[in-house]
Amino acid sequence: MESANICSLFYYVRLYIFLQITCILTMGHADWKPLQFLCFAYFYRVLEKLKSTEPVITPVYNEYGEVEGRGIHMAKRVLRSLGLVLGSIFAASLGYTGLANFSQFLGHYIPSVVYNFQELIVTTASSVLLCILATYYR
Repeated sequence: MESANICSLFYYVRLYIFLQITCILTMGHADWKPLQFLCFAYFYRVLEKLKSTEPVITPVYNEYGEVEGRGIHMAKRVLRSLGLVLGSIFAASLGYTGLANFSQFLGHYIPSVVYNFQELIVTTASSVLLCILATYYR
C-alpha cells in the first residue's frame, strides 16, 4: 500500500516538473525553483529505495537501551542519496558548460539558444538523469 502511495506521489512530482518546464519555455526564466523541488523529491525517493534495499540488521543495544549504529546507517543513507542527486545535477550542469564551451570552440561564439535557455537545458537534463537514476537504482 505504501509503495502505491509513493508511486502516485512521484507521478504528481513528474507532472509538476513537466508543468514547470512548460512555464520556463513560455516565460523564459524560472529562478531555479523547479530544480530545487526536483532535488528534494528525488532525494526522498532515492532515500526510500536505499532504506528498502538494505538488509535487516539485528539491533544491538547499549547500556542505555539505545540501538547502536542506527544513526550511522541513516546518515550513510542520507549522504549516499544526497551524493547521487547532487552528482546528477552537477553532471547536467557540467554537460551544459561543456556544450557551451565546445560550441564556442568550434564556431567562436555560443548560440543564442544555448545561452538564453540555460535554466531549461539544465533542469530538463537533470530531470531526465534523476528519473533514470531513481527508476533503475537498486
